[in-house]
Amino acid sequence: MAMKNNRRGAIKKLRLLTYNLKSNVDSFRSKMDKEYETMFLPNKVERSEYKYGNINCDILSPEIYSSNRIILYIHGGCFVGGSRSSYRSFCSSIASKSFSRVVVPEYRLAPAYQYPAAIDDIQTVFKALFTEEQIACSLNSEPGKIVLPEIIIMADGSAASVACSLVFNLRDRYRNCIKHIVLFSPWLDVSPNSALLSQKKAMDEVMSADIIRRSCSEYTYEANTSSPSLSPLLADDELLQNFPPVFIQMGQKEILLEDAERFRERLIANGNKCTLDVWPDMMYMFQMADKFLASSHLALDRIGKIVTEYTAGEESVQIENKPVLEYSLKSES
Repeated sequence: MAMKNNRRGAIKKLRLLTYNLKSNVDSFRSKMDKEYETMFLPNKVERSEYKYGNINCDILSPEIYSSNRIILYIHGGCFVGGSRSSYRSFCSSIASKSFSRVVVPEYRLAPAYQYPAAIDDIQTVFKALFTEEQIACSLNSEPGKIVLPEIIIMADGSAASVACSLVFNLRDRYRNCIKHIVLFSPWLDVSPNSALLSQKKAMDEVMSADIIRRSCSEYTYEANTSSPSLSPLLADDELLQNFPPVFIQMGQKEILLEDAERFRERLIANGNKCTLDVWPDMMYMFQMADKFLASSHLALDRIGKIVTEYTAGEESVQIENKPVLEYSLKSES
């Protein structure tokens, strides 16, 4: 039987992802965790804990996964909220649909830890993750054959700037292993001259310019918001050279859509691949309202295909040499 959409219920839930003017930091975090955390993970996904560098992370592993592919998911939360627990269900669905392990770091949040603490933590996780995956690939490969790990970076909302900053700062040996960057409803320009933030009352059903301004004020000084580390749309062409393929998924009704369109144009102009996947009549982070919207499930199905297939031009081409599938997480020795 077809799922009946409940738009009002979806919007009510998704608004808990935003640090609005009625929230303080503690209440925002508490309400978000309470609404999104779950005791049971979907699709028989298993969770384990691991430290990459000195950062606590969840590792979410589906029953079947690719042994040399792994997703690093940087959760959103308006720079001040979000956690491993609040994103476990969502990231478990991604793990299941993409046949991939998903690593979710518990990085430091504002206002106690301001910019660039989150970026520093994610860089620490990425480099430790890269090193361990590279060792695992070398142990499992044929003698004399070099097999590099395939890393996919995913992020949503405010964390899109953290993901892009990570790539901007990586040397080629690391960057070449990033097979895709997937962004959900990204914040791409939070500078004072932003076309969006210059509008006093810009808002949609979930997100508003005031929410972005307030979140950024907790994260850093206004003078920093024009940096590419916070506003990737403002990055110089040099920083956008040899950028990994980007897939942006968002709703048609988002006030963030115009910035995403501009970012796509800039990436393509610099010789990169970028796909903007816009879902009609959908709102900010609709993918996290799966109990209310059929499109949430369909959108994540598409993400699964993006991860497991290479995109060439307008067609998706199946990978010819897929790695061996395993049924359990590798030993955490």
